[in-house]
Amino acid sequence: MHAEFKISTRGPALYEFTRDVSRWVTGTGLLTLMVRHTSCSLLIQENADPDVQRDLQAFFQRLVPAADDPSMKYLVHRDEGPDDMPAHIKAAMLPVSLSIPVVDGRMQLGTWQGVYLFEHRTAPHSRSVAAHMSQM
Repeated sequence: MHAEFKISTRGPALYEFTRDVSRWVTGTGLLTLMVRHTSCSLLIQENADPDVQRDLQAFFQRLVPAADDPSMKYLVHRDEGPDDMPAHIKAAMLPVSLSIPVVDGRMQLGTWQGVYLFEHRTAPHSRSVAAHMSQM
C-alpha cells in the first residue's frame, strides 16, 4: 500500500501532518515515509509545545545561517539564493525518511510525538512525501 502526501509550506518552519498520515494507515506493519526533495527534512518531534518547534528552527538557523552570512562565505552553490545551500546542508544533517511501527491501524508514536516536514527554504513550496505501508 502506498500514497503521497502533499504539504504546502510558507517558509522555514515545522509543518505537522500526523493527522493526514494517521487517517491513511491501516492494519499492522511498518510505515515508511520519505520526503522527495533535497532541501527539507522529516522529523518525529514534540507536538504539544510550539516553543519546541521555534527553538529547533532557531537552532538550525544559527548552526547553518544563510549563504550571505559572512561565516558562510566558503559556499559555492549560490545560484538559487542564499537559503538554498544551507537548506541542503540541513537536509543532509536531518532525516529525510522515517520508519514508524503501526499496530491495529495506529502509529506507535509517543503521547507528545507528531510527524513533521521541516522546511528549510524561505519561499513557499509544495512538498511531496512518499508513504509505503508494509502489512504484516
